[in-house]
Amino acid sequence: MRADRLLRIVVLLQRYGRLTAPRLAELLEVSERTVLRDMEALSAAGVPVYTERGRHGGCVLLDGFTTDASGLTASEAQALFAWSGGERLAELGVRADLTGALAKIAASADPGLVADAEAMGQVLVSDRRRWFAEAERTPELPRLREAVTAGRRVRIRYDARGRSAPEWRTVDPWGLVDHSGRWYLVAAHRGRARTFRVSRISDLEVGSEPVKVPPGRPLAEIWAELRRAFEATAPDPVTVELFVAPEVERAFLDIARGQVVEGAIAPLGRNVWRLTIRARRSAVALTAAWAPDVRLLAPDDLLADVRRAGEAVRSLYGAPEDQ
Repeated sequence: MRADRLLRIVVLLQRYGRLTAPRLAELLEVSERTVLRDMEALSAAGVPVYTERGRHGGCVLLDGFTTDASGLTASEAQALFAWSGGERLAELGVRADLTGALAKIAASADPGLVADAEAMGQVLVSDRRRWFAEAERTPELPRLREAVTAGRRVRIRYDARGRSAPEWRTVDPWGLVDHSGRWYLVAAHRGRARTFRVSRISDLEVGSEPVKVPPGRPLAEIWAELRRAFEATAPDPVTVELFVAPEVERAFLDIARGQVVEGAIAPLGRNVWRLTIRARRSAVALTAAWAPDVRLLAPDDLLADVRRAGEAVRSLYGAPEDQ
């Protein structure tokens, strides 16, 4: 395992030239201390690597050093072939390219290795959509991917929520994020980091101006910051305790998960569940809509809201006529 990790360090530094110890540790899924020990081992073995301290320091491989690391392990081959038929690759417009690359690898690799790898791909399916959700149409995604990769500014015709009609916006595209079966463009608009749902982009014009990218900030870090900011604006989340009748339990929980804060759902006992729902009004609506099979047990102040909602519905639509 360590020999494989040492080789991966050399390959990564050969590709990037310089990487910080924290970044190498993240890529290799080890501690920074392990990375530094591995760098010492490589240096002692005659590989021209060294570390630099300071703000702009890092782990460095001297220019001109190369190594033949073309051999595939069984697990590496399986990882390459596993997702070759993935729906997300088709949406990006790169599935045919990956299929061609894999065919070239298969032509020179050990036949048994390729057979095992292809077998893994045949028993895996990735469907990241929520239940009852339709697949989003993203016809501009392949061209958008090309623009992002090329680092070109784009004009997008975007149908934003709350607007009567789509509008043209000029943005600096920083990257694409596949989140819960939906594609998002992370870009700067008027100097501010924003997210744009790709399914709402109906047209696209690629410009010749280069993208202005924030220095030293990887896309994953920017996305995490935008996601935290969005989740912080969630309107009044509330934790509830519910009795759920066994005959509707599965159906109710499948529907409710779309409104629940990630990971905030747990059984408390027989047919009793605790959920943290993103918005108070959603908790009221869910409880009222599934009554009497779902009964709110706590908190008491939300019980008052449910009663008021019931009275409002009765007032709006009237009481059923006596039989």
